[in-house]
Amino acid sequence: KEKFLGMIIPKEYGGLGFSALCNSEVVQKLSSHSITAGITVMVPNSLGPAELLIHYGTQAQKDRYLRKLATGEEIPCFGLTEPMAGSDAGAITSTGVLYKGDDGEVYLKLNWQKRWITLSPISTLIGLAFRLKDPENILGKGVDVGITCALIPSHTPGVWVGHRHDPMGLPFNNGPTEGQDVVVKAEDAIIGGVANAGKGWTMLMESLAAGRGISLPAQGTGGVKLAYRVLSAHANTRKQFGVPIGKFEGVEEPLSRVGGMVYYIEALRKYTI
Repeated sequence: KEKFLGMIIPKEYGGLGFSALCNSEVVQKLSSHSITAGITVMVPNSLGPAELLIHYGTQAQKDRYLRKLATGEEIPCFGLTEPMAGSDAGAITSTGVLYKGDDGEVYLKLNWQKRWITLSPISTLIGLAFRLKDPENILGKGVDVGITCALIPSHTPGVWVGHRHDPMGLPFNNGPTEGQDVVVKAEDAIIGGVANAGKGWTMLMESLAAGRGISLPAQGTGGVKLAYRVLSAHANTRKQFGVPIGKFEGVEEPLSRVGGMVYYIEALRKYTI
């Protein structure tokens, strides 16, 4: 209702059009109260379908998805991490093969196994990174086109979305997704259309910076601020020999060190933004 999932989406598509700083402030505040809420808001506003569509999508793709992503009608996830590849984009083994259908259209047949994908269990739209092959050289870019990014609706035949994982006991939605011989039109699915086939590495390296440089630092900074607030409150409230323990040198000195580090981390968060 309040468009927390569409903070980075431009206002013309029904989003809030927030700056990186505003995005960071919201994620920081949420994360200091609930890691689950922070992550749930963080992911749609960092690397994912919206981020990639805004920068690289065709006009048809933007018109089709951005308004629904802004309101939460579409719930996005991004499939990068694999069982044997971690988050190393260069090591992914998921594949897509181009071919021409009987109707003359260029189609894409996809096979993938992804794990630890945040929001996957409740997703309706999967952003997917895979290696694109073009055995008939339809695009004229050779057989091995390279890493490519696509958008796949979760209800597409052949797509499987599993139950949530249990990462560190935190109940945010995080789980596996797999695809077996999933067939989609290449122009509709590849982010930016077939013109962007093979440009996935550039997309990932540019767009991963949003999550690494905005969302995760915001989450971490919210955590250390909360920790320091709890520590200092306890040190002022807890008394020994009639004196708050925060007045003892053995507590005061490390507490000061923690406080200084919080200022350092906050400065780094804003500087990076």
